[in-house]
Amino acid sequence: MIETQENNTKKIRVLIGKPGLDGHDRGAKIIARALRDAGMEVIYSGLHRTPEEIVAIAIQEDVDVIGLSILSGAHMTIFPKILDLLKKEDAEDMLLFGGGIIPEEDKNELKKIGVAEIFGPGTSTQDVIDYLKNRYESK
Repeated sequence: MIETQENNTKKIRVLIGKPGLDGHDRGAKIIARALRDAGMEVIYSGLHRTPEEIVAIAIQEDVDVIGLSILSGAHMTIFPKILDLLKKEDAEDMLLFGGGIIPEEDKNELKKIGVAEIFGPGTSTQDVIDYLKNRYESK
């Protein structure tokens, strides 16, 4: 049975991934809880996941959206790797967004290669919810 939101549409399924060696997951858990409370189905990968593990979880869980929390400075390596793996798995239709400490010039470069959005520190959870609902509903 497919669960539905109030307007009788399929719930947005989101994987929140925490790649690499960064052990700070408070923000990822806050976003995961906010998305869940907004009616989305949320899977949290746990800490220290490789890009390969994140993509495998996303495919296995049949998610619509992947959100990565990266505070380690490895964003210019991890995001392109995830995008490459999604392409290889013919799963490019999954929306990829991220959050963390990412310089503005890197945000622009990541968007050019296919990352949908980057949310920085201080972004309200409602902004993330609204963004995902608007993007998913327009797909």
